[in-house]
Formats: sequence, structure tokens, C-alpha cells
Amino acid sequence: MSKQAKKSNSSNNKSVAQLRGTIVKALSGYYYVRGGNDGPDAATVQCRARGIFKKKGISPLVGDEVFYSLTENGEGTVEEILPRSSELIRPPVANVDLAILVFSVTEPALNLQLLDKFLVHIEHAGIPAVLCLSKQDLENDGLETEEARAAAASVNRIYRPLGYEVYGTSSRLGEGIRPLQERLTGHLAVFAGQSGVGKSSLLNAIVPGLELETNEISNRLGRGKHTTRHVELIQIGGGLVADTPGFSQLDFTELGIEDLAYGFVEMRELSPDCKFRGCTHVSEPGCAVLTALEAGNLERSRYDHYILFLAELKEKKRRY
Repeated sequence: MSKQAKKSNSSNNKSVAQLRGTIVKALSGYYYVRGGNDGPDAATVQCRARGIFKKKGISPLVGDEVFYSLTENGEGTVEEILPRSSELIRPPVANVDLAILVFSVTEPALNLQLLDKFLVHIEHAGIPAVLCLSKQDLENDGLETEEARAAAASVNRIYRPLGYEVYGTSSRLGEGIRPLQERLTGHLAVFAGQSGVGKSSLLNAIVPGLELETNEISNRLGRGKHTTRHVELIQIGGGLVADTPGFSQLDFTELGIEDLAYGFVEMRELSPDCKFRGCTHVSEPGCAVLTALEAGNLERSRYDHYILFLAELKEKKRRY
């Protein structure tokens, strides 16, 4: 081959490798990459990842900005993953800059312990979190249940003072949908929460015509079925949302004790005033967190959840 031909071939390969896009779905070993055009008509290419990623122990994630090349059969190959601004393990999504934690006020019953567990992981990832209380239209004999009212009130009382935004929504009635949609503009957001809380119904309400699969709550088990089986990015006006599988539990294997305390924003703010560095906020003298708890300036349920998570974390570390 002549030098000129080699130069031309090299130039062509370089231009092909410079195609840039975003992984919008991962399924069965394929990565679906949407090209640089962000419009609704942007082409999506089904890609495989280069073998080098597996050798290095790297997995492309939904949300990754990548360089990819096209193959002769019209598919593509993910050639390079660009640096990530954030990375979640569960759900596996990259470059998220907003987390919408969806919890219902009833069916399934609001679980503040699980909410705090989600918040710990989101805070650890450094992603701003917004709380969304769904299913506020559910009725019992024509009247809103006392449990639902109490659940919504407790969330507003506990979490708003900590700086978390709280949105109330009803997918069936369309209430609270527009403010939440406006909050998503300009972000790559992840929707996460307990199974059966209505994440798919909420997304269907935000994006008319989306028609994500939904399932009713199991009356026998009191929990929903997993209607979302993979992570996929959905365009919502001026933003992107990751619709993710529901989770009934999360573990702390990737966190340390200090990471756990960091995940509770009020403890993070109090920790510098503790007498001892690396204070676990359990029994140490001069602990600012315990002082605030005794003075009634720290929510007891949040501290109790911290102690539960601490025990779970220690047990996980012993197993591994």
C-alpha cells in the first residue's frame, strides 16, 4: 500500500472513531448509542463494546458519553468512554446530575428507612436529590386516608428542613406533573425508588404517548412487580431521564463508616464539631451529633436509621 493510501486510510479511521454519542440503553450485551444530534430524530446505533473494556474491568453505562465507530453491517462499536461526572452502581447509570426518589404515600406504604437508604447512596455519589411523593390521588371509601396524609406530612416535616425539595404528584389526575417536568429541564436525571411506587406511571404522565409498562400493586404481598427490566434514557423536553428497575433493597458493601455518616446531610454538617476525628456518632464523648440528638435538634428516626445502617455495614464487611 502506498504512503498516500495509508495516510488516507488512517485519516478515514480517525474520522470514523470520532463519532460521538450517548449510550441511551443497555440490553443483552448491546449498547444503544444516540448520535450527537439531541433532537427527537437523532439516530440510535446498536453497538458492541470493544473487548479491551472487559479486560480492564470497565463496563459502559447508560448515560456514558462515548466515541463510537460504525461497522459495515450498520451497527457500531464503542471505542472510548469519556470521563464521567458521576457514577451510580445501583442503578448503573453515569453522568446523572439529578436524582428523583419516588415514594408513594400509600400502596406500598411509605418506608422512611428505605428512603434514607436511597438518600445515603445518592449523597455518597454527590448527586442532588429531589423527593417525589406519588399516588396522592388514592382514595379509600371516597376519602383520602389518614395514613397517606400523615406520610406526606412526615416527609415535609423531616426532609424539607434538610434542604430536600419535595414534590407531590398524582399520575392519574395529572396533578404536580408540570412542576416536576420543569425541574427536570436541562438535566440527566435518574428516577429511583421502591418497586410499585408508580415511577413508570409518572413518566407516562410526564411524556404523553410514552406508554411504559405498568403493573398494579400485589394485594397479597403489598409490593409492586418490577415493570422496568433495564435502564434506558427517555427524552423529556429539554432533559433526559433514566427509567430504572425498582429496588426493594440496597446494600452498603461499597461504603465505609465515614461514608455512611456523610450520607446524612445533618451529620455531615455537625461532624466537624465532634471532639474526635473519625467519630462514629455512637458513644464517643464530645460528639456533636449526639449532643444535637439529646437537644431535640436531630430527627430521631434519621439517627435510628443511621444506627441500623451502621450495623448492616459492619455485618457486610465481616462477610466479605
